[in-house]
Amino acid sequence: MAAPSDNATLLKTPLHGLHVELGARMVPFAGYSMPVQYPAGLMAEHRHTREAAGLFDISHMGQLRLSGPDAAAAFESLMPVDVIDLPVGKQRYGLLLNDAGGILDDLMFFREGDDSLFVIVNGACKVDDIAHITAKIGARCAVQPLPDHALLALQGPQAAALLSALSPGIERFVFMTGGNVKIGGIDAFATRSGYTGEDGFEISVAAADAEALARLLLAQPAVKPIGLGARNSLRLEAGLCLYGSDIDTTTTPVEASLNWAMQKVRRAGGARAGDFPGAEKVLAQLAVASTGAAGTTDHKTLTRKRVGLVALERVPVRDGSPLESFEGHPIGQVTSGLLGPTADRPVAMGYVATAFSAPGTRIQAIVRGKPVPMEVTTMPFVPTRYFRG
Repeated sequence: MAAPSDNATLLKTPLHGLHVELGARMVPFAGYSMPVQYPAGLMAEHRHTREAAGLFDISHMGQLRLSGPDAAAAFESLMPVDVIDLPVGKQRYGLLLNDAGGILDDLMFFREGDDSLFVIVNGACKVDDIAHITAKIGARCAVQPLPDHALLALQGPQAAALLSALSPGIERFVFMTGGNVKIGGIDAFATRSGYTGEDGFEISVAAADAEALARLLLAQPAVKPIGLGARNSLRLEAGLCLYGSDIDTTTTPVEASLNWAMQKVRRAGGARAGDFPGAEKVLAQLAVASTGAAGTTDHKTLTRKRVGLVALERVPVRDGSPLESFEGHPIGQVTSGLLGPTADRPVAMGYVATAFSAPGTRIQAIVRGKPVPMEVTTMPFVPTRYFRG
């Protein structure tokens, strides 16, 4: 996921100067120079987001618009999700797949109108994503990258109240809805969503207005700048995947436990079942996953699953740590892990053989050559607080 370390090659977001002014420690990420933390530190930033409101610069991510009468149907042909039936004004999580059912990227898309979709993709993938989308459906709809736009996220329990004071009416949005707004007189597009498990908003704004908007938000006493470090700990506690770590082209949506993202209309028996890359494999795995307990799973079709893990000792278990049965047999690997600041215990995600994927199953991680007992658990590790009305 990280970009080359040669700082001369790194791109800068429109807020780069502000980050430096605020004392951020900048690191290479997704080809950009990005703030990993500010002087208060990761733990303080994490807790502040949980208690008040944190402002994140996510302008490294890709923004694009798909337009035309066939845009929704065309986009749906690339993913195992329902695009056609998504109502205007609502947002949904999506998964671009390759022909083997592997995940090229995970993304968010918003139905702007009958003939228009607004799409946000991961920063490290955006060049390839736009090329892929253009090659596959560029003849069916217009594919318009939006490189002149920045993206900010305001997350935390005070986010709605703070924004509504600057943008009256924005508090009426509920989770995964949005629209065009003015924030302190600045034109923007906002959705009530985010990557922290907290209530909050993601705000697309012209790059030329990004710093003014950020300063306006940071002028509110309850708002503090938050870096990539706390963004990572917050999303892990929420049980959310990081592309390139927890999901990639070698994992299918079913292996990644993202079955919830594939609506019934695209599954076997649905009105528009299949007709997406890798459908045969993904639908076969879905059929196996629906049989119930891990012990009855067809291991030839579905050999592994992403699970939540908690360490039974106070030892952080980092990504890359091997996972074993208590008999010492290799069964998987941790993909994300840390000592959760809010959970107050070591939490992790990883892939395990399906026979070990049921909640309550005890396994062990190998940390610096020593076994650490772990238990498979449901996610999120910290209850989410999305506003659903």
